Formats: sequence, structure tokens, C-alpha cells
Amino acid sequence: MKTNWHKVILFVSTIIMPVFVLYAAGANPPSSCDPAGGKICPTTNVGDIPTFIKTILTGVLKIGIPVVALAVIYSGFLFVFARGNPEKLSKAKGALLYTVIGAAILLGSWAIAQMIQATIAGLS
Repeated sequence: MKTNWHKVILFVSTIIMPVFVLYAAGANPPSSCDPAGGKICPTTNVGDIPTFIKTILTGVLKIGIPVVALAVIYSGFLFVFARGNPEKLSKAKGALLYTVIGAAILLGSWAIAQMIQATIAGLS
């Protein structure tokens, strides 16, 4: 049981904690959206595909940026605990490399979406 605490903490921080944060921030579903009635209401102001994509991308960024920060901290701990061991150092370097690549993909997708949105708005 002692080795599974990290799984419990990961589950709570990724699944349950955002629910409490959104509830505290006032992101309650409107009265017309009744989840108890069998309706699924993840967003309320989506009327077209670009707005839907923007909403999804915003949600991914709100979740992804803290995950990237935690991954950088984890990589730092891997470097500290390696203590000169070449095998552990290579694992830490790989973790940091993949974290940077993930952050670049995350921020790159946001930048590309902003450029496309600006181009479409300019053409209209």
C-alpha cells in the first residue's frame, strides 16, 4: 500500500482537484443545463466550430501549463537525486528534454491557433 500513494495523489490532483477549483471559481452550469436530467453540458457558449476549438484549446492550456511546471520540477528532482550517476543523469536529461518538447508543442499549438484566428479575422 505504501508504494501506491503517488497514484492516489496523482488521481486527486488531476481529476478531483479541478472540479473543486472550477466550482469555487463559479463555473457552475447554467440552470438550462441540467446534468441530473441526462444532459452533458461541458460548455455553454459554443455556437460554432472555431469557438469550440478555442474553448478546447483554452482548457488544454489551463491544464497543460501547470503539468509542464510540475514536470520541470520533477526533472530537477531527478537531477538532484542522480548525484553523478550517469544512468540516472541520462534519465533526468531525457525527462527534461521531453518536458521541453511537450511545452513547445503546447505553446506552439496556441500560437498557431492565434495566427489562424487573426488571419481569418483579417480576411473577413
